[in-house]
Amino acid sequence: MQLVLWNKERNCLYSEVHSERGYFMQKVLSMNTYRAYTFSYRAFLVFKRFFDIVVSLSALVVLMPFLVLVAIAVAIDTKAFPIFIQTRMGRNNKPFRILKFRTMSKSAPADVATRELRESDKYISRFGSFLRRTSIDELPQLVNILVGHMSFVGPRPVVLTETDLIELRTRNGACSVRPGLTGLAQTSGRDKLSVQEKAKMDAFYANNLCLSLDLRVLIASVGYVLSSRDIQEGSAFHEEQKLKKERSA
Repeated sequence: MQLVLWNKERNCLYSEVHSERGYFMQKVLSMNTYRAYTFSYRAFLVFKRFFDIVVSLSALVVLMPFLVLVAIAVAIDTKAFPIFIQTRMGRNNKPFRILKFRTMSKSAPADVATRELRESDKYISRFGSFLRRTSIDELPQLVNILVGHMSFVGPRPVVLTETDLIELRTRNGACSVRPGLTGLAQTSGRDKLSVQEKAKMDAFYANNLCLSLDLRVLIASVGYVLSSRDIQEGSAFHEEQKLKKERSA
């Protein structure tokens, strides 16, 4: 049996292996053997980072009055600090601190994926529900993009407890790119996708990274945000999973 865990003391992702030969820990290295680092690929990575810096900085300047108003509304609604800070897994399996507008009460579990909360509705505030539907709660991540933790497009960063998805991303090379504000999986089913389906799409993105793919994801993301499509959390998510199991039985 194998389980991937984050080892804080060694600051690395490790795999716990239980077998007939006993128990041992092995270091899990990120792999990106599917893409050759050609000149054109490196040039695109430079352009992609330049785009992230310019657009994120410009967006922060233009949206600052709006962000301040949202922060005030969040503070009044939740009676807590408006910015929620959480540790997520980043590029090459290096954790970073992600920024979001707070959409839940202070009593909500801090390091659990929202979809894993069976009663997430009781934690999400009234204004927070609106922010989540419109993805406005993700706007503080423009800071994460500016400093280099994230990109506009890439696999969505997950909490460290989502070890199954982290392990799959590590093995298929998806962890070798910066996580994104939006991604291929988020425009191809979002919360309705299984962990395996998300990992496959994340790998496809990492191994086919190019300008046209980024543009397609960005354009598709606009439609997803405006229509609030494929959002499932808490009880709704677990009910969908239950129905899938019943159909496959």
